Amino acid sequence: MPMLKDDHRKQEKMNGVIYDMSPSAGYKHGIINNNINTIIKTGLKDSLCLVFMENLDFQYHPEENDDYVIPDVMIICDRKHLKGGTYSGVPKFIVETLSPSTALRDKTDKMRAYEKAGVKEYWIVSPQGKSVEIYYLTEGRYILTYHYILEDDPAEEHYNAKTEIALTGFPQITMKLEDIFEGMEP
Repeated sequence: MPMLKDDHRKQEKMNGVIYDMSPSAGYKHGIINNNINTIIKTGLKDSLCLVFMENLDFQYHPEENDDYVIPDVMIICDRKHLKGGTYSGVPKFIVETLSPSTALRDKTDKMRAYEKAGVKEYWIVSPQGKSVEIYYLTEGRYILTYHYILEDDPAEEHYNAKTEIALTGFPQITMKLEDIFEGMEP
């Protein structure tokens, strides 16, 4: 039986409002998410923790409502909160990669939801600006601790493509700025 076009739609529900996540973001969005996911997956080898990319609903306040989002990249370690396609525990790490249609929600509503849920580390990655903002949860609030804008020309004064970033909860997982944005050129 042929699938209907609507069968492949992704949705998120925040504050009782359903947001259509289709069509998918551009290819650069997927490249970045895959780069980050691959590095994390390698670093989590032999760990009980799992990394998910764009395919697991995070029900961020299950005691309050049935709202959920689909983080671009998420590390979870408490498997007892996995049920079907949903995770209702507290992820250790989340990345949202900005797209024009979701940038505002990623930097406001989702950030507040992740903050309230207790996600310790939150990254916002911009394909357009080749930037990475890193927020750490401190006393219940996100603090922007690092902000990198990729400069990949070695002749430039602020060349930083080889700068390594480590995940605070997983110091064995490091990635260079150039690794995050690798393969984005057409």
